[in-house]
Amino acid sequence: MNLDPKQTDAFQAVAESGNFERAAVKLNITASAVSQRVRALETAIGAALILRTRPCRTTPVGQRLLQYLRRALLLKADLEAELLNSESGSMTVSVALNADSLGTWFFPALASLLVREQIILDLIVEDQDHTYELLETGMVAGCVSTVAQPMRGCGAEMLGTMRYRLMASTSFRQRCLARGLTREAARRAPVVAYTRKDTLQSSFLLSRLGLPEGAYPCHYVPGTEAHFAAVRHGLGYGMVPEWLLSSAGNESDPLVDLAPRHPTDVPLYWHAWKVQSPRIEALSRQIVEAARRILRR
Repeated sequence: MNLDPKQTDAFQAVAESGNFERAAVKLNITASAVSQRVRALETAIGAALILRTRPCRTTPVGQRLLQYLRRALLLKADLEAELLNSESGSMTVSVALNADSLGTWFFPALASLLVREQIILDLIVEDQDHTYELLETGMVAGCVSTVAQPMRGCGAEMLGTMRYRLMASTSFRQRCLARGLTREAARRAPVVAYTRKDTLQSSFLLSRLGLPEGAYPCHYVPGTEAHFAAVRHGLGYGMVPEWLLSSAGNESDPLVDLAPRHPTDVPLYWHAWKVQSPRIEALSRQIVEAARRILRR
């Protein structure tokens, strides 16, 4: 099948912008022309590609096509740079990962490769249970996820396990949990979570104390550093990556582990397309090697 570049450009613009009007602005044509090109592509392929919702969403076939188009673009950019014997061309790569990976091992491990290979990152920070969906829809070229099973056309490699400890400041424990983390005390003591998608704290409280989500107050503080700061300064208690605890540094109000016998281990996997450009292959190798040196095995 020969794909018409104008039609695929229109489809990709709609898929990425979520709107025919924004796609038209990006392509400098009318929204009607964008619609006609997308419909022509759907006719040629014999399947719907875009769900005309607000915002627009891709169908499963559209997701597969978007994955293909993005991979083809990355491969084309690397091939052109190689044929031109050029080392000055940069490449933009979209990657999805959880905030704790971004805030701990990701940049220390990858900074030198990103500079050397001139990779421009388009990072999407999402809960580790939801990054897989971004790869599935074609929005990213790779992701760090808790999902072990690779999707069709992709590979998955175990990175290691990120261990979390349920931490609180000493003053918070004395104020809110003086008799320990009991069911009754947990009903009143504020939790600190990243977002409403963050289930580390809620899963622990449900499994250990039988408390469902909503049965206790909860702060939502996105970002590894901000979340950790909220716990350190006594706003509440929450799951903190063990890797960060050596840098707690608040001697006047040290952190305490509320459940030292019950750490939470989260296995992480790197997912990426099997057919990759050389620079993305190098990025994937570096991510896997670096994570395995730092995360628990």
